[in-house]
Amino acid sequence: MTFKYDNVYLSEVSTVAGPYESKGPFGRYYDKVYNDFYCGTKTWEQAECRMLIDSVDMALYKANKLKQDIDLHISGDLLNQIVSTNYASASIGIPLIGIYSACSTSVLGLIIGSNMVDKDQIRNCLVSTSSHNNGAEKQFRQPVEYGGPKRKTATFTATGAASFLLSSKKERIKVESATIGKVIDLGITDSMNMGAAMAPSAAYTIYQHLKDLKREANYYDLILTGDLGIYGKKILREYMKIEYNIELNNHDDTACMIYDLDNQPVYAGGSGPVCLPLVFNSYIYQKMLDGEISRVLLVATGALLSTSMVNQKLSIPSISHAISLEVTDDIL
Repeated sequence: MTFKYDNVYLSEVSTVAGPYESKGPFGRYYDKVYNDFYCGTKTWEQAECRMLIDSVDMALYKANKLKQDIDLHISGDLLNQIVSTNYASASIGIPLIGIYSACSTSVLGLIIGSNMVDKDQIRNCLVSTSSHNNGAEKQFRQPVEYGGPKRKTATFTATGAASFLLSSKKERIKVESATIGKVIDLGITDSMNMGAAMAPSAAYTIYQHLKDLKREANYYDLILTGDLGIYGKKILREYMKIEYNIELNNHDDTACMIYDLDNQPVYAGGSGPVCLPLVFNSYIYQKMLDGEISRVLLVATGALLSTSMVNQKLSIPSISHAISLEVTDDIL
């Protein structure tokens, strides 16, 4: 399902990053960084709430907006009952739509918000997401204190939070179109190889987006997925070529970009719903404002992982959503 938009713009973005992320290639581009996993709180879950609140405050500050200026907040995270979002929202105080779509949450939120802005149901909205390495590890695998070994195909959940401000007010970057993906399950059962589980859904969504809009892949300066990792990235490119006869020569994956893979112990790269927004909001967004990149397709990939179902030896379904952002001359 693909939508075209006439009246949706990306007004501002923000990033809050954790200790590993701040030491990666984009460390100097983040709005705020924390040097420890507790972020001045007592628990990892509370730390994630703190970062999410920070990202909202930072986006509002950069946009010169007050909370009462914002019609809606759309947010989600990885933890059960999206508790980071819910606890943070009690402090933020903006009407909330809480969502869960695993690591594809950010783009799903952008699609929901864009649909509402484009139809004049709201004037603007904040879209946020967050994740925390230690909190996610405790919930989905084993607590980090356990010290369990991992396969090289595993990825490292990013710690941080990010927010986008969508508006009907004309800005430099326009939300041009979006595609909602469908759940794909090709039978991958290894929770330490989520890139393999997610790559087919990313391929389907990219293919469907291009087909619906009658475009070639090279229409975009950059097709940016997140978060497949080094092995999932390779699988995606091969799958696109074999299944759809499409070469992704303009593709990169944020899981492979967010860390220094040669010098940081992050296995196959990054993961988590904040992985893609941290890369886009800190670096790619500025490249678009500077005119170095004109068209970007963001494809957020989500492994719909349940520890209960994995323990029952069931496979891992996945879903991916895409949104197209373009530099325009509307405000010139």
